[in-house]
Amino acid sequence: MIGAGASFALVNVCLQAATMQLGLPAASAAFWQYLVALLFALPWILRRGRAALVTRQPKLHALRILLAVGGVQAWVFGLAHVPIWQAVALIMTSPFFVILGARIFLKEQVGPLRWMATLLGFAGGMVILAPWSERFELAALLPVLAAALWGGASLVTKRLTGAESADTVTLYLLLLLTPVNGALALIDGAVVPTGLSLYLALGAGLFTVAANYLLTLAYSRADAAFVQPFDHLKLPLNILTGWLAFGFIPDGYLWPGAALILAGSFLVLMEDHLARRQMAVG
Repeated sequence: MIGAGASFALVNVCLQAATMQLGLPAASAAFWQYLVALLFALPWILRRGRAALVTRQPKLHALRILLAVGGVQAWVFGLAHVPIWQAVALIMTSPFFVILGARIFLKEQVGPLRWMATLLGFAGGMVILAPWSERFELAALLPVLAAALWGGASLVTKRLTGAESADTVTLYLLLLLTPVNGALALIDGAVVPTGLSLYLALGAGLFTVAANYLLTLAYSRADAAFVQPFDHLKLPLNILTGWLAFGFIPDGYLWPGAALILAGSFLVLMEDHLARRQMAVG
């Protein structure tokens, strides 16, 4: 899980350098990132074969892709305008959007601890955004939009995995994400990266595959309750890489905001732990 967090941090450095510093359009950067990731994953796709593409829920797959693509585009556009530390801290609000969506759209029961966690998470996001500050920019809302869209994609994934295999759900994501990102890149000029931008796009794709592989490996080797707290190390890892690569120093609003988000996340973990203990006793 720590390796996945470090890989995601390197993805963010590559994307921010390509977009913010070298001027590569965000839509083109997202397309090349996921095209490279798709090429690295191609052997796995071919090994699964056509049988894994059989689905009875094409509309849900299409909805998931639209939400995922929207999240990717909002995230890369956000990295083109706001420092890594701020973007990553705000993207950590995504689980709270999942909780809210699960109650509204899936009609799941949400306990008091989860409601308190959600309020803490969104309060932390507001502190980091600091809309009362003179330095506030609308671009800072892009990571929050990405968090909401990725939260929606997670809810659709949960609905899909209830009826279809993980292979099918993953294959549709890999195969459809790149062409949809490609269509958006065409609208934005379809810039082909050259020189350092090309190497950064290749790095972003390679580290994307590495991050997702390590993430999957972590969940396959240990319980989610054990590995999930290590996911929060992605914030200091991104702060470190952002400082080393660009000299970005977090301002004072990050620390209390991040503390609230982390407190909310640990409340969710606490409720999950209590629920498992009750099931074991029962």
